[in-house]
Amino acid sequence: MAAAVTAAVSFPSTTKSSSLSSRTSSIISPDKISYKKVPLYYRNVSATGKVGPIRAQITSDVEAPPPAKVEKHSKKMEEGIVVNKYKPKNPYIGRCLLNTKITGDDAPGETWHMVFSHEGEIPYREGQSVGVIPDGEDKNGKPHKLRLYSIASSALGDFGDAKTLGTGTGIAPFRSFLWKMFFEKHDDYKFNGLAWLFLGVPTSSSLLYKEEFEKMKEKAPDNFRLDFAVSREQTNENGERCTFKPVWHNMPTNCGKC
Repeated sequence: MAAAVTAAVSFPSTTKSSSLSSRTSSIISPDKISYKKVPLYYRNVSATGKVGPIRAQITSDVEAPPPAKVEKHSKKMEEGIVVNKYKPKNPYIGRCLLNTKITGDDAPGETWHMVFSHEGEIPYREGQSVGVIPDGEDKNGKPHKLRLYSIASSALGDFGDAKTLGTGTGIAPFRSFLWKMFFEKHDDYKFNGLAWLFLGVPTSSSLLYKEEFEKMKEKAPDNFRLDFAVSREQTNENGERCTFKPVWHNMPTNCGKC
């Protein structure tokens, strides 16, 4: 092996009269170093009566091949769920067919029910959301940014028993499940189980899709149960605000009675 190894050698000194510099460099022949299959090598070097540790690092001009890329498998793709088919730079241009406010004037916030035409170009499952970029500019004069909205329409989805929870305006995905169960007809799907909806809101005017849910209950009383909790208007037997948190602890005898 003809190449030399450059090593930085440090000689610590305990006296001020040492004739050696506290730090120097030397060229050491490779045949004086015992190589092992480790990246760093340590030996003691003697110079003018001083003994200090030496550390040599071996480098090679041959570049190691880059690690092979691991192909990622998406669980969503395996299940046939389409995500991000369209992106902000390449959006689908749709039309808004309906935009209706479904909360009262005394509600703490506003919720609007919007219907879009997508001509079957936006595949989805119950529980998914869709990103919407409105035309025009925001209050700062900049283009509107994408916002995600829950899809309240049904689509063919998974089968089986499930328990789902949502808060606030999260009622939209539940509406999609229930529409499929009680309002739609499918050749390959018929709901025969029990769906039980607990809807908690601050005011009566915030009971989103209340009329629809009541019609579902009338249509299938053996398959659908419906309970509301209006926290700012109803109270329990202790005079406290009516929420579902204490109600769930007493299911099923006190469920929905607050």
